[in-house]
Amino acid sequence: MGTTISDPLVGHLVDGRYEVVSRIARGGMATVYLAVDRRLDREVALKVMHPHLAEGASGTAFVARFRREARAAARLTHPGLVGVYDQGIDGDTSYLTMEYVDGTNLRRHLGERGSLSVGESFAVLESVLDALAAAHRSGLVHRDVKPENVLLASDGRVKLTDFGLARAVTEVTSTTTGTVLGTVAYLGPELVSRGLSDTRTDVYAAGILLYEMITGRQPFTGETPIQVAFQHVNSDIPAPSRAVDWLPQEVDELVAALAAREPDDRPADAGAALALVRRTRTSLDEATLGRRADVAPTITLHPATVDPEAQPAEQAGPGDDRRPRTGATARIDVDDHGSTVALPIGAGVRTEQERAADDRRATAPARRRRRLVWALVLALVVALVTAGGWWFVTLGPGAFTTVPDVVGEEQAAATEELTAAGLEVDAVEAFDEEAAGTVIASAPDPGAAVRRDGTVEITVSRGPEMTTVPADLVGATSEAAQEALQTAGLVLGETQAVYDDDVPEGAVMAVSPEGGTELPKGDEVVLTVSRGPAPVTIPQVIGATRDQATEDLESEGLAVEVTEAYSDTVPAGSVIEQSPVQGTAGRRGDVVTVVVSLGPELIEVPDVVGEQYAAAAERLTALGFVPSRENVLGGFFGTVRQQSVEGGDRVPRGTTIRLTVV
Repeated sequence: MGTTISDPLVGHLVDGRYEVVSRIARGGMATVYLAVDRRLDREVALKVMHPHLAEGASGTAFVARFRREARAAARLTHPGLVGVYDQGIDGDTSYLTMEYVDGTNLRRHLGERGSLSVGESFAVLESVLDALAAAHRSGLVHRDVKPENVLLASDGRVKLTDFGLARAVTEVTSTTTGTVLGTVAYLGPELVSRGLSDTRTDVYAAGILLYEMITGRQPFTGETPIQVAFQHVNSDIPAPSRAVDWLPQEVDELVAALAAREPDDRPADAGAALALVRRTRTSLDEATLGRRADVAPTITLHPATVDPEAQPAEQAGPGDDRRPRTGATARIDVDDHGSTVALPIGAGVRTEQERAADDRRATAPARRRRRLVWALVLALVVALVTAGGWWFVTLGPGAFTTVPDVVGEEQAAATEELTAAGLEVDAVEAFDEEAAGTVIASAPDPGAAVRRDGTVEITVSRGPEMTTVPADLVGATSEAAQEALQTAGLVLGETQAVYDDDVPEGAVMAVSPEGGTELPKGDEVVLTVSRGPAPVTIPQVIGATRDQATEDLESEGLAVEVTEAYSDTVPAGSVIEQSPVQGTAGRRGDVVTVVVSLGPELIEVPDVVGEQYAAAAERLTALGFVPSRENVLGGFFGTVRQQSVEGGDRVPRGTTIRLTVV
């Protein structure tokens, strides 16, 4: 807290806009602050470059390069990437403003958990690769993928941060001092040996990231960074199953593909790597995805790693006090030690001259060691000759015999053979796939030396342990059925999912073998589970006849509900409208309501004979008819004497009724 309070930028306004609230983290290249954008009234992460990066001719090049990288990163708009808002210079201060993410980073999370489950590891890696794929499509390479740069937001989002800064320093130093930036635990062999990187270098780091999340450790360790770099260049990544023995071969193959030593053997970019990760994940069962390596957590982080509340993880960078050796060097962030070191490009690649020099240095000590060895051998020979006779009688081959190989024999025959060899027999029983009464193991093992008066323990098979398929699985939910199978000691085979109009979705329809069958424990049982009614797309029936519409809908497995309504435009018996409408997604058994036309509505015509024309016309118009006047003798009196449609008749609205007026 004291360091944060004493920081000269805390409480100040940067560039007349960003009010610095507190310091989040400090690294070798930049310090990150929590700030408030007073113009937009929002919290941001303010990354301020250390002043030494902008000093001298290379500093000018760095600032220019940093601006270009910031603009390129700002164009990336992916939910898995920390957004870049702004960059600028305020006096001697070069800064970058980014999205502030409330949460922690993967390094801290691993420190608290020890390791992640296989499923959690795949989910984090998929988010990282999805974000990297967006950058790779835009021609950007991250170059510093590591747990410190993977942020875990409090709302569950996974975000990748720190695009641009490592690349900016690398581009400048590679042209002036021949240096590149990276993190030794995640460094691609091509960066160490040749100082080159592309999208496949990010894929390599992602493979190391997956290894560490699943196993809780990094694949290569050493007392010095150059030892770790040497292993990256000269050794294949060890299979994760060597550290966690229950991991399946698919995980080993995935890590080997992502972190192959040769770039050409890796996926071409993060998009291709993401597709490979997703294919591997779908091939794993839920039990494996839910398992986690038993690794003790450690929440003690090196001071150079990110503060528990730090938003973007900071890496060490230029400004490290240690000076590289002469010649081209590669500047490496040491992720697990928290300090920056300089390694020569080509570190870990031994030349012919180096090997020859090593041989010469080893020659003189080797001669001295050989003389000492011969002297010791002579002394030992004398001692052995003296003690040989005693040893042969008491402890030598004369006191021992070899355990006969009785594995696979019947118990009686095995006992007889061991007894004939002068050995005592102790038999124990165990369930096994072998037939009952068959010897399945011996202790000591066959061929081992045992004293002639010793005892051999043989394990005799009781046959496979049997269990019964539960009888009440049909009709149960798939989750309940799986739990019942596990309780019975059986393994759930590949579930068959089928559509069914009558069985609810998720309910078990059939079991193979059927309930009540006796099976060896560990055998597979296959469930057929309903997917519910099959999906259908609602067809168009408007304009069809009632019978045709019903036939069309029922042929799709849909139920039909018919209502009727008058229509002045649609013929009687044809469909006026339907619900749901055409193209709606539904399922078999869903109800579709259709409205069938009754034709035009018929209205009773009133008797207006004897009425004055004006009153008669008004009555007819109010009912929806069209009155027409026909005068006789000039229609002087205005009285209706005749109407073309008799009163009491029923005709459609809009019918013209001619009135004869005198």
